[in-house]
Amino acid sequence: MSRLALLTALAALPLATPVVAQSHEGHDPHAGHQMPQPVGEPQPEPVDPSPGPTMELPPPEEAGSGPPRAADAIWGAEAMAPSRAALKREHGSTVTTWLQADRLEYQARQGHDGLLWDVQGYYGNPTSKLWLKSEGEAALGEEVEDAEVQALWSRAVAPFWDLQVGVRQDLAGETDTHAVVGIQGLAPYLFEIDAALFLSQRGDLTARIEAEVDQRITQKLILQPRVEVSLAAQDNPARKVGAGVDKIEAGLRLRYEIVPEFAPYIGIEQGWRLGDSARYARLAGEDPSVTSVVMGVRFWF
Repeated sequence: MSRLALLTALAALPLATPVVAQSHEGHDPHAGHQMPQPVGEPQPEPVDPSPGPTMELPPPEEAGSGPPRAADAIWGAEAMAPSRAALKREHGSTVTTWLQADRLEYQARQGHDGLLWDVQGYYGNPTSKLWLKSEGEAALGEEVEDAEVQALWSRAVAPFWDLQVGVRQDLAGETDTHAVVGIQGLAPYLFEIDAALFLSQRGDLTARIEAEVDQRITQKLILQPRVEVSLAAQDNPARKVGAGVDKIEAGLRLRYEIVPEFAPYIGIEQGWRLGDSARYARLAGEDPSVTSVVMGVRFWF
């Protein structure tokens, strides 16, 4: 090659190189893709695209370090006292009056049909209440054979549980007066429990335990199993009560809530008198085992 031709070729080389590069770029399979970083080089920190809690800053150290009643520093404790009293009264210590007829029913059974009532209510706040309870029953056309009223002071001792103390007065039959200690509340699985010990002025010790639970079939139709057990520590022939388990009552009531405050119901109840109590019942010409078809109304306000 002559010297002139060699110089011409060297001068044309810079112009030819971009043409070759452009032609290779059009066929690069990695064009537009991010190439992996070489091993050993620092990787960038991943960025969370969503502003979740992990991206929020922690509270400053001074948060919560102020006075518990900062408004006092501005308005004065005396000026804030009425507002705090209203807050306590309206949120947490609201005084409530409540009355419920849990059972107000007609009982159809072999022999003499009867009437039964079981009413209770209270006046007070969530932790302290005055309870009034009354229950009893009577055969149609006959005198009331069993009736009582209780006045109890109640104090919350645990969530959903109240300790109750007071007095019970019998209004029919042997009109004894009893001291009462009991507990009432909501057990696991929403069982409503009402249990009490009674000590009469004669020294007779008795007890009564009631348990019931609402099984909601629909929004308005509710099935309520209920059981009540009465016990006595001694014989009391005048009241036809024997020592031990005196009486067991088991019932099943189906109610329809026209509104939550008012619900008629029908059901069936079986009662048994046991031991010496059954013997006393037979001596009095009564059946110690009684089945009743019941119909009544449950209401509260």
